[in-house]
Amino acid sequence: MSEEMDKPLISHHPVDSDGSLAEVPSEAPKVGIMGSGDFARSLATRLVGSGFSVVVGSRNPKRTAGLFPSAAQVTFQEEAVGSPEVIFVAMFREHYSSLCSLSDQLAGKILVDVSNPTEQEHLQHRESNAEYLASLFPTCSVVKAFNVISAWTLQAGPRDGNRQVPICSDQPEAKRTVSEMVHAMGFTPVDMGSLVSAREVEAMPLRLLPGWKVPALLALGLLVFFYAYNFVRDVLHPYLQEGKNKFYKLPVSVVNTTLPCVAYVLLSLVYLPGVLAAALQLRRGTKYRRFPDWLDHWLQHRKQIGLLSFFCAALHAVYSFCLPLRRSHRYDLVNLAVKQVLANKSHLWVEEEVWRMEIYVSLGVLALGTLSLLAVTSLPSIANSLNWREFSFVQSTLGFVALVLSTLHTLTYGWTRAFEESRYKFYLPPTFTLTLLVPCVIILAKGLFLLPCLSHRLSKIRRGWEKDGAVKFTLPMDHALAQKTSHV
Repeated sequence: MSEEMDKPLISHHPVDSDGSLAEVPSEAPKVGIMGSGDFARSLATRLVGSGFSVVVGSRNPKRTAGLFPSAAQVTFQEEAVGSPEVIFVAMFREHYSSLCSLSDQLAGKILVDVSNPTEQEHLQHRESNAEYLASLFPTCSVVKAFNVISAWTLQAGPRDGNRQVPICSDQPEAKRTVSEMVHAMGFTPVDMGSLVSAREVEAMPLRLLPGWKVPALLALGLLVFFYAYNFVRDVLHPYLQEGKNKFYKLPVSVVNTTLPCVAYVLLSLVYLPGVLAAALQLRRGTKYRRFPDWLDHWLQHRKQIGLLSFFCAALHAVYSFCLPLRRSHRYDLVNLAVKQVLANKSHLWVEEEVWRMEIYVSLGVLALGTLSLLAVTSLPSIANSLNWREFSFVQSTLGFVALVLSTLHTLTYGWTRAFEESRYKFYLPPTFTLTLLVPCVIILAKGLFLLPCLSHRLSKIRRGWEKDGAVKFTLPMDHALAQKTSHV
């Protein structure tokens, strides 16, 4: 472990292949670190690799020296705070008071608080860890930084994690010094204002997928609804009406019938807000008025909803591959063969059903493949390599193609079942008919927006034209140029 830690992760000189690393200032200050935990070790490794002189203060330097890079000096806390002007406090809140005996030596220095409270501590204390540290050392300049960066990100480098480092402090000069260090280490500083913002900064790592809460609840609600709906139709109805026990379908068959419904509806909900936004712009005659809050939030959650749609579609594909492996499926094949023999049928072939299944499976594969492409391009590492036109083409055009393919896949599955009376169990329509409502509305609306009267007006609005406004606007004669306008 010590040999690996001795190797600098990055050089202090810029690398040609990665322009994210900035030059370390010619007079790089000596940096101190109070603490000898995992984060302190990763921080020391990163600082040494970025060209800084690092001294680590520990209560037991002999025991912890082997864990740090050989270029870092590990000594007692009293000796470590002497020469550095910038000192990272990498210890828990309850241990801050152990540094009070060094308050005279720390006077005038910059203390960088990198700690994070637990959820309980965040609710229990009214002041942030950084503010508490500032109250203990009023003669020091306290800066909150690096608390959102994990030890692994410090080890592996910013290209494998989030580059942004929120920084807040009441002293602008101290904030500027730490920001320069953040740049030198290959990260991007984000000014969060005064130290009062430290509580908000410390709350960032406590949030568990904040942008996924609403989409996850939406997907869960759809899953419960369609599962209950399919249970009533495929399991409860045969049991009550015909006395057939089909509860064995609950773990696999009913789930596999539910997943494509959820995936299809979620995919349609990705593109429905764009249609509503376009209709709202056409009605208002301007793009400079805010959308309603519910629509604005809906537009912001489209990525998460799309990824959940892909997840459900992928699970549906896996479940479909597993269907022939079930024992019940084998029994059904044997029973079908026995019935064919008893009926003296030597050849069982329904041309219409054969073609329907071939087309149905092919469309499903194409839809899943297109969804996979959408999911891959939504990854930050892939999205950052695309320009806006490429990203818009994949997410908007190919996304709509995926919706059309999914609609054809669903229609081929349903075929003529929607017109058969026996398919209406307890007078409930087949499940696929429910899922077709929203996608068909979207496809119809998209088709209407292609009409010249609406397309021309929408293009003008998105290029700045306003109805009854002072702005006089004329579209370019080249219609292809007008179509390059970014879409909602």
